[in-house]
Parts: sequence; C-alpha cells; structure tokens
Amino acid sequence: HVQLVESGGGFVQAGDSLRLSCAASGRTFDSYGMGWFRQAPGKQRAIVASISRSGDNTYYADSVKGRFTISRDNAKNTLNLQMNSLKPEDTAVYYCAANRYYDISRRAEPYDYWGQGTQVTVSS
Repeated sequence: HVQLVESGGGFVQAGDSLRLSCAASGRTFDSYGMGWFRQAPGKQRAIVASISRSGDNTYYADSVKGRFTISRDNAKNTLNLQMNSLKPEDTAVYYCAANRYYDISRRAEPYDYWGQGTQVTVSS
C-alpha cells in the first residue's frame, strides 16, 4: 500500500514553468511504476507521462513531449514533473499514480493508487 500527495500546482502565465512533486509513503516506492495524469473540465483523465521503477525508461504523451520531464528519486520516495513552456491547454487537475504490475503504462486502469490531485491553471 502507498499513499500519494501531490504539490506544486498553481496559476501561471503561458510560457511559464511549474514543477509538480508527489510524495509517496511507505518503503517500497521503487517497486511501483509511476505516472502523471491530468483531467481537464469535461474531459476524461489522460496520461501525461510515465516512468519505470528504476527511472531508466519514460513515456510522454505527444502533447507534452519536449516540454515536460518526469523523474523520480527512489531514495526520497518522490516523483516529479517539470513542466516548461506551459500552454492554456495544459490547464487541468494533475494526479500522480502508482501501479504494481507494469514498469510503464499509459493507461489509467493498471494504476492502483492515486493522489488527490493538484490544480494547474495556465492563463493566455
């Protein structure tokens, strides 16, 4: 079992940067594949990025590729998402999630544990 708490959201202007963090409880953080998802009003939750247990492999949605960077620090039980060149269409609630079975997954279904979400709002 793992508990996830996101932080770092906020209100920014287009072109700005934000860094989201997700603190995980427990001593088995490195046994989970991790992901960041987002959900905009009226839309389904969608993958942003995923990272393997070791951190060696990553996946990015096309919409954020080249602008966002996912990383993890297994010693500190922390997942991060560096978001640069933010656009108004990046506005959403961002969630971190953990899954026990897949190193990398772009689907929400395998993820067993979810944080409460953090709001990111990008103004044009």
